[in-house]
Amino acid sequence: MIRFVIILPLVVVAFLLLVRLIKDVKNANIDWTGVTTIVGFIALAFWLRHVTGMG
Repeated sequence: MIRFVIILPLVVVAFLLLVRLIKDVKNANIDWTGVTTIVGFIALAFWLRHVTGMG
């Protein structure tokens, strides 16, 4: 029961932060090309580390 009392507020706060983040992203003027390029490089780095075992 004590875990439920601790975890429930954390889940609620995380959900509210996620909703606020989505609302802010919709209203912002973001260069999505740059964002996808950065995400692509990060994904490529993780994939190359997985394939080669180096890094």
